[in-house]
Order: sequence, then C-alpha cells, then structure tokens
Amino acid sequence: MTERLALYPGSFDPVTLGHIDVLQRAVRLFDRVVVLVAAGAKAGFWPAEQRARLVSASLAADRQLAACPIEVFEGLLVHEVERRRACAVIRGIRSAGDYEQEWGLHGVNVTLLPQFETVWLPARASLAAISSSLVREVARHGGPLAGLVPAPVAAALAAAPPR
Repeated sequence: MTERLALYPGSFDPVTLGHIDVLQRAVRLFDRVVVLVAAGAKAGFWPAEQRARLVSASLAADRQLAACPIEVFEGLLVHEVERRRACAVIRGIRSAGDYEQEWGLHGVNVTLLPQFETVWLPARASLAAISSSLVREVARHGGPLAGLVPAPVAAALAAAPPR
C-alpha cells in the first residue's frame, strides 16, 4: 500500500494556533504530513528559515506533530506535489473569502497538474478570526498574544515586535 503523503504549505508568518489546529487534524487523515514554509510567497516579517524554526519549536511539545518534517520551499507547489508524490495538499479555510481564493488557486494547480488534490479543513469557530496579519498587528501594538499563537511565537514576537 502506498503511503498517503500530504503537504501543508503556507507562509506561517507567524504560525498561529489555527495553523496548529489544522495540522493536528491533518495528521489524523494522512500517513505523513510535511509542513512547507514558503520562502517566496509574501513579504513577511521573518525570513523563511526563522519561520520554519518557529513552526518546529511550536510543534515540539506534541509528539505526533513533532514528527512532521518542516521544510522551506520555493517555487510552484505543483512541482513539490509531483516531486514528493503527495496525494493531497492541506489548506485551512477561515471564511468564505478564504474559500474563494483557495478555489481559484486549486483551479490553477489542477490545470498545471491534473492529479492535484486539495483537502480544505474549515477553521474551528474559536480560531476562525485568527490570521497571521492580525497577530502581527496585535504584537505591533503590544497586545496579549495568548490564545492566538504558540508560546515560542509569542516569545519571539515579544522580543522583536513587528514595526
């Protein structure tokens, strides 16, 4: 039987409790999940390597999540899917707007790679309002980060808040 490998791509700038929740659910659905931190996606607060380290630190306390490889990638996601022979890409959906955007991306990806599959996991209601950009804004103004991000990210943001 073939291993069911899923890729969980994102900018993770920073990784939030919503991202962690999606990953926790994804590892129950697939044999293996690789977290891909996008290097060239958006101009972010932290470089991709630092974001990957923070994802790793955020997963360390959970044995099952800590087993997920975290890698930085650059380029087209379809190339990663093809190269790794992944059966699916995991995407979290917080709102109808997210779904619209993700549906468009999925359409392009399927055009480029017909066997491309996306598994959308809806955000839990308690986490749906959390976005990386919102977290950066809260941190920029010295607001509390508990309930928004894992402890390693809160500490990193407190040490060097976004400007």
